[in-house]
Amino acid sequence: MIGGGSWATAIVKMLSDNLSEKEIFWWMRNEEAIEHIKKFKHNPHYISSVEIKLNEDNISSDITHIVKTADYIILNVPAAFLKGSLDNITAEELKGKKIISAIKGIVPEDNLIIGEFLHETYDIPYHDILVVSGPCHAEEVALEKLSYLTIACTDVEKASTFASFLNTRYIKTNVSDDIFGTEYAAVLKNIYAVASGICHGIGYGDNFQAVLISNAIREIERFVDAVHPINRDIKESAYLGDLLVTAYSQFSRNRTFGNMVGKGYTVKSAQLEMNMIAEGFYAVKCMHIKNQAYNVNMPICKAVHNVLYEGRSPHIEMKLLAEKLN
Repeated sequence: MIGGGSWATAIVKMLSDNLSEKEIFWWMRNEEAIEHIKKFKHNPHYISSVEIKLNEDNISSDITHIVKTADYIILNVPAAFLKGSLDNITAEELKGKKIISAIKGIVPEDNLIIGEFLHETYDIPYHDILVVSGPCHAEEVALEKLSYLTIACTDVEKASTFASFLNTRYIKTNVSDDIFGTEYAAVLKNIYAVASGICHGIGYGDNFQAVLISNAIREIERFVDAVHPINRDIKESAYLGDLLVTAYSQFSRNRTFGNMVGKGYTVKSAQLEMNMIAEGFYAVKCMHIKNQAYNVNMPICKAVHNVLYEGRSPHIEMKLLAEKLN
């Protein structure tokens, strides 16, 4: 596991409910957090109710050691920090390993989804890249509430093997071969959750939210079909389910971020107020640039970009957006 946040902690919990504590290795940057986990068996900063059942020697701030030791590398840091986290890792060190992205964002420096970044930067074949999709919030994993995950890989057999590591009495898994569609859908749903939060913050109700999200899933479908046109059902939980939980849930950091902006916070002050990264902030700029090559009709994405990056009034922008929805 590469990363020390709430989703990383939740996945470590899933894995430790299935595998031996000697089989799981965890890298995080924060030395104080590592020492706290070793001593008290809880992550001090994220979903601290989860008991960490790992061998003490398997938790380290030495990423080279962790990568060298493990066969499966789960990437779980914010997309904006991925390049920095992997700075000291070479393509040779990742050769032959299965790389799993649990990151729902775009690498901003390269404007690439995680799978594309791994393939182009580290020469990892797509059949060794896996994607973890929701709908699943870390906070509900901590409470062991029944949740579902989709594991995508062009090699479905590898997806099934990794899915078996996560299957527990409270986690059910599906598999897919759509690594591009599931990744892009995971990126886009964060943008729509920001939109949902903005609309809530400025006073729109449930009726409008339903229209907003029904339009959002159509935007996702249009974009993923343009980028990677294969036979997929956009109503499956990896697409529609992940969008719904992120747009509506009290646990959604992107919705919380958008809600603050809608209530009048500046983008900067909203970011400072939160202690977690809202991936939708970075994603909307990347998607705005990326869509210039595809020219897909995406009015919700455009509206969020205008608010966050063009300094437009949330009230005015959402009023204009409302005229384009149906």
